[in-house]
Amino acid sequence: MARVKVALPETFSCTAKIPVRITDLNYGGHLGNDALLGILHEARVQFLRSIGMENDYDPVSKLGLIMVDVAMEYKGEAFHGDVLHIKMAAADPNKYGFDVVYHVHNLAGKEIARAKTGMLCFDYNIRKLRLLPEALAAQVK
Repeated sequence: MARVKVALPETFSCTAKIPVRITDLNYGGHLGNDALLGILHEARVQFLRSIGMENDYDPVSKLGLIMVDVAMEYKGEAFHGDVLHIKMAAADPNKYGFDVVYHVHNLAGKEIARAKTGMLCFDYNIRKLRLLPEALAAQVK
């Protein structure tokens, strides 16, 4: 079976620290895959703010970003009380969007996961993709 492999960039531009909550655990007693996706979403909001986007959706203009794919590569377990250090960087920019790449460790430095989410600019008024604004493109190149 082919395995998902997430390529990591040489440098990361942002780090978020997010604790694992009791509700993030699955029946195995460790961080669940669904909860990791939610944690990555919180980290991505922090990343976007670090590059000047206050929000990934503007309710007035109805313009924003839409996540079109996700890949997660698990490397180790995380448990309740662990604080996850999530390093992030933009990768693979194109005319409509970019990827956000995540490298997740616990406080002790143990690698927990690697992930990437594909983000595209989306116009919710007409329900279609739109070009990446120049200011945002400059931040993710």
